[in-house]
Amino acid sequence: QVQLVESGGGLVQAGDSLRLSCAASERTFSSGTMGWFRQDPGKEREFVAAISWSGASIYYADSVKGRFTISRDNAKNTVYLQMNSLKPEDTAVYFCASRTRIEVSSYIARASAEYDYWGQGTQVTVSS
Repeated sequence: QVQLVESGGGLVQAGDSLRLSCAASERTFSSGTMGWFRQDPGKEREFVAAISWSGASIYYADSVKGRFTISRDNAKNTVYLQMNSLKPEDTAVYFCASRTRIEVSSYIARASAEYDYWGQGTQVTVSS
């Protein structure tokens, strides 16, 4: 059973924007912190951004700070990632992840091992 489903990826040129969405099949799968990670072939999974259940705590990787914005709509069990000023180095498969607990810290938000559910990913390709 699919628990988290990402959408919104695509092929764009450097400088363009994309908005990724991640919808949870049930509220249970989006009841805590939600985050975005990315992985390009030959590289390890990289933290991108995370947001607490209430939205009060938000974390970004230094590489995307100022360009990406994470947000969520709990009524829709959905988290978003607005990506502006895209660069070729942003090319990767983007994965949505969620925790079932509302506790959050800088470490928890950034550690993939702390998340309970994962989506299948959506491809983002940025050409030069």
